[in-house]
Amino acid sequence: MKKIFGVKKDKEPPPSINDATDRISKRGETVDEKIKKLDAELSRYKEQIKKTRPGPAQEAIKARAMRVLKQKRMYEGQRDMLYNQTFNLDQVAFAAEGIKDAQQTMSALKSANQELKGMMKIVKIQEIDNLQDEMMDLMDVSNEIQETLGRSYNVPDDIDEEDLMGELDALEADMGMETEADGVPSYLQPDKEPDFDAELNLPSAPSGQAVPAGRSNAQAHDEPGLPAVPRASIRG
Repeated sequence: MKKIFGVKKDKEPPPSINDATDRISKRGETVDEKIKKLDAELSRYKEQIKKTRPGPAQEAIKARAMRVLKQKRMYEGQRDMLYNQTFNLDQVAFAAEGIKDAQQTMSALKSANQELKGMMKIVKIQEIDNLQDEMMDLMDVSNEIQETLGRSYNVPDDIDEEDLMGELDALEADMGMETEADGVPSYLQPDKEPDFDAELNLPSAPSGQAVPAGRSNAQAHDEPGLPAVPRASIRG
């Protein structure tokens, strides 16, 4: 049976857009080469017509040039047709590539959608809200604990501004009296003559007895109750 009817051949796959584009481009290149040859032949006939006198010879050259020009016009028409086909194929290829890109984009979006759905099943908005509320309650309790631990003891709360100012004035007066009595010597206090003998507990000179010239009360006594040593004897 196979010998009688033959074996059914498998159908060849249709050519792709790129294959068709390459085939038409090669045909276009072949047509361009033929047009270039015809242009060179027309240039040669043109030179011959210029050199030939009017007459039968020139008419024969013009007739051959006319045939070459007709062939050139025919090839130019074929070339334009091939260019249009290539342009159409390029448009179809561009549209096909755009559809492929759209398919890949849709596949990526579907995959991302499935991943997001899986994540949403794990992370729930209600649980997040409950966690935030719990954290806010814990922070409020922590603030109350800090305020309680930082509270002062035995501090009256009924102190007004007049009591505060009176307390500050009394404190300032006490500090001033302490400075005059114990804190600062009398010779360092302003508006008061220095009294070295009183500060050093030295006996002052008897009334009516003058202190030797060139000496003061501080120079007349070296230590409490002892006469001062002359400076000359110390240097010697």
